[in-house]
Amino acid sequence: MRMANKNVVITGGASGIGLATARRCIEEGAHVVIADLAASAGTFAAAQAAHAGLSQARFIATDVGSAGSVDALFAALASGGDAVHCVFNNAGIALAGPAVDLRDEDYLRVLDVNLHGVFRVARAALRLMCAQRHGSIVNCASVLGSSGRPGASAYCAAKGGVVNLTRALALEAAPFQVRVNSLSPGFVDTPLLAAMPSGKRQALLKLHPLGRLGRDSEIAAAAVFLLSDEASFITGSDLVVDGGYCAGKD
Repeated sequence: MRMANKNVVITGGASGIGLATARRCIEEGAHVVIADLAASAGTFAAAQAAHAGLSQARFIATDVGSAGSVDALFAALASGGDAVHCVFNNAGIALAGPAVDLRDEDYLRVLDVNLHGVFRVARAALRLMCAQRHGSIVNCASVLGSSGRPGASAYCAAKGGVVNLTRALALEAAPFQVRVNSLSPGFVDTPLLAAMPSGKRQALLKLHPLGRLGRDSEIAAAAVFLLSDEASFITGSDLVVDGGYCAGKD
């Protein structure tokens, strides 16, 4: 198994792509820590009850918007004496609306979670991994990190920052044999998108040449590949998993 005996931290792991990645990591033999907001504990407990394999994962309440909360997470893991082998830096939020109507506090909140939160988690993880001289971090970006979309200015700014932040961190971490990559999903089928009016959903489908939205399990498979030793010569890269969304973009 590719992740046998690896200790993996997944932020935003109580649902969606994070939860799918937790399941895949466990199937591959990993020990998983779900780091998510305290309010997400119930959601994760329900997922554990529904999926027997998730009983092996544990939940630690963490707010990536707080440096103290993030540092406390990694301090708790270090105090237990276990190495942190892998981190899937996945926590994020979305906010749609025209830039002219976007309040400063909403714009800054998206950046604080989606970009600054990624930095806080990576910084804390790198402090441990560089001392260990091994580790792998995957930062969850988006196709909107390299292409624009109306109504998503804050999200695009944050995810574009994640892609380039990843490159800088990869260069800093490489001398310590620590890898840092990013993962850019296209639009993934979620309950929110399923509830879209059919016309808007069809328009979104047409943006993906494969003619459908992604599945969270497909993004999880890519995340596990990058986290694993199968990707041992890959660092500073952005893996796009988007059904062809970006292929026709200039």
